[in-house]
Amino acid sequence: MAHPLCLLFDCDGTLVDSEPLLADEMATALNAVGLPFQATDYIGEFRGARFRRIVAELESRHGSVDPDVLEPLEINMRANLDRRLATELTPIDGATEALAALSDFPMGVVSNGPERKIRTSLVATGMDALFGDRLYSAYTANCWKPDPCLYLHAAHEMGYPAAHCLAIEDSVVGVQAALDAGMRVVHLNRFPEAETTPEGAIMITDMLQLPSVVARLAREQATRAAAR
Repeated sequence: MAHPLCLLFDCDGTLVDSEPLLADEMATALNAVGLPFQATDYIGEFRGARFRRIVAELESRHGSVDPDVLEPLEINMRANLDRRLATELTPIDGATEALAALSDFPMGVVSNGPERKIRTSLVATGMDALFGDRLYSAYTANCWKPDPCLYLHAAHEMGYPAAHCLAIEDSVVGVQAALDAGMRVVHLNRFPEAETTPEGAIMITDMLQLPSVVARLAREQATRAAAR
């Protein structure tokens, strides 16, 4: 292996500032079928969760929606979101600079979103060349965070054991998935006044802090490997 660490990045909220757009489109779609939902509900309660899990939770509170309505609802919502991502999306502050500093490391993207959405987001923000086809979608793997199997799938595909992977996540859902997979985890906690970093994860509040953390962990990993 060229490097002791493989870097696995979440996408939404970690690399790209897509969550406000996603929350807005969710609110429009869910309200149209009688499920009360505001964009702030996503940021406050459901950040990082799968869309269908959000629907199920809202149905438990407000009543069921015709299942035949849900599939076209999600398709239309994602089509609207794709259009907005292509024209309105911006990187998370410091993400572009952090990725440039870490470009010698093997890197992949691990997301609960569909692969098409991941690609659209990376192309729109100019990050696509850094990751190539190393995009690991829950919809492709049929496994969603907080289940650790999505991260384990990504590690396997990248050719690294979980213990040699570092996940970079902004949501508690994603942090827990990576911890349960046996990985080291950096929590990009952009809301430290409202969100607690899970035990076992390293908290940063700005992506510009990431390269120094990665450098330290890579040195520690290399030292352990040399001692074996």
